[in-house]
Order: sequence, then C-alpha cells, then structure tokens
Amino acid sequence: MANLNVGLPTWRRATNHNRMIALQARAGAMDPAAVGPVEIAYYGSSAFRITSPEGISVMVDPWRNHPGRKWDWYFHDMPETPIDIGVSTHAHFDHDALDRLDAHVLLDRPIGEYRFGDIGVSGIADKHATDSSEAVYDFRDIHLRHNGVDIRPPDNPRSWDNTLVVVETGGLRILHWGDNRHDAPDAVWARLGRIDIALLPADGSRHVMGFAMTQSIIDRLSPSVVIPHHYIIVDVTQRQSTLLPPDAWLATQPRVRKLAAPEVSYSAAALPSLTEVHCFGEHVAFDVDAWRSQPEA
Repeated sequence: MANLNVGLPTWRRATNHNRMIALQARAGAMDPAAVGPVEIAYYGSSAFRITSPEGISVMVDPWRNHPGRKWDWYFHDMPETPIDIGVSTHAHFDHDALDRLDAHVLLDRPIGEYRFGDIGVSGIADKHATDSSEAVYDFRDIHLRHNGVDIRPPDNPRSWDNTLVVVETGGLRILHWGDNRHDAPDAVWARLGRIDIALLPADGSRHVMGFAMTQSIIDRLSPSVVIPHHYIIVDVTQRQSTLLPPDAWLATQPRVRKLAAPEVSYSAAALPSLTEVHCFGEHVAFDVDAWRSQPEA
C-alpha cells in the first residue's frame, strides 16, 4: 500500500483558498510600497511571520525535526500554523517544514519575484554558509568525514544552497538571510539593494557564522533594525541542537532592544536612524505549554 504520509498534507486539509479569492478581487489596487504598519512575529528557530498593512501574512522558514529522528532539535515539530504565503530559504529541516503550514501559497526556495496584494517576495540564489572556523565544532569537516560529502560551493549538494528572501510590504524591505554565507558575491549584494530590517542568524555557538561574519553583513547593509534568530530557546529547542542563546552576540552590539512580546509592529516612518538590534529572546507566538504537552506523533 502507498505511504499516505509522504509529501505535503495539503490534499487532506478541510480548509480552502476562499480568502485569497476575496483578496484577489482587490489585490491589483494594493501596493507593497504603500507605507503602513507591518507586524513581525517570531515562532522560534528561524521562523518569522510577517503581516502586511492589508493583513496578508507570510511565514519564512518553518521548522521540524530531522526526518531521520536520530538528532531531534525540538521537543516537537513546529505547531501547524495557518498562513497566507509560506516560504523556505533552503532544504534543511530547521527551515523547510512547509508541511506544518496550512498555507494558500508555498514558495520553496524561490528564485525571482512573486507578488500578491501588498506583499512582494524576491528570492536571490546563493549558497549556504560553510565557513565553520569560528563555530564550536567544524560541521564542514564532520560532513566530509562521516558522510563523504564536500559541502563547499560551487559543487555542493542541493541542501547547501540558500535563497536570500526579501519581503517588501508597508514600504519596508525585510531580508530573511536564512543560513546564507556572509561573503556572497558582489552581484548578490547589488540585487539586495536597500534593506530596512535584516533577520540574521546569531547565537553564542556561532553555528551558522561567527560574530565578525555577522558584523560584516550589518556593516554592508546598514539596516535600521537587525533581528537575530537561529538560537536556542529552552522550552522549544533541545540541548543536542548545540545552539546557544544570543546573549554573547548581543553583548557585541551598541544598541540592543529586548522585546517584551513575540510580536512587534514597524513603520517606515518610525525606523531608528542608527542600526538597532531587536531581540525576541524566549518569546514565541504560540502556546508553548500546550505544544510541549501534546503526545508524541
């Protein structure tokens, strides 16, 4: 008998895209450049929900445990979440759980441009970070020694590619870095253009990149706001992930705002003039206690 659990579960959902049909009727009159309030909500790991002034939502990089279940990073897979547009930057388990989204639209490693209503999504093809010289352990060497796989570009396997995702809405340009390398070619930086808010991986283990690498991105982009992700959250992320809190990296930054909730609203007219780091810390936009108490699937 065929395994019905393979692949996306969309065909089994009772929901539909009637909401998008209604939005579609007036989407042409909406403009991503029109200034308005934009909400960013943090779901832990590298997952963010961005909600446009018109209420259209995008989630980038939902997470799950590795399907081999030999190295769980999380106490459970991310809770199923309704969303309008789901996006994944690259094919790693902590970024590609599009099956956990009850989504109208899925963009898996998008390269090029997508627009709907007052949301624009641009994907720029590049490569995953592989310089682990500042990390707690050398994951590049581990892959080569134990799997016989050289993850260095340009001949890396597909899972070591990465798409930089820029979400434009409310007059803001929001960059989700995914796990991209810090030293991308000049052509990639030119495509990025102006970035107002940068979502960058930063934790004490330097798992994706070292502090100097992250700083080089900030210096080159000069965003108004930097939001860290890809760090341990004690009630969500297990210790065997090897991730650490972002505190050591936060201590290197001159202007840090620790957010008091898992959601924050931004407006193009009220961005800081000098780069600030805004950190969600342990706050996530779902009920962690209910999620933790659910039976193992």
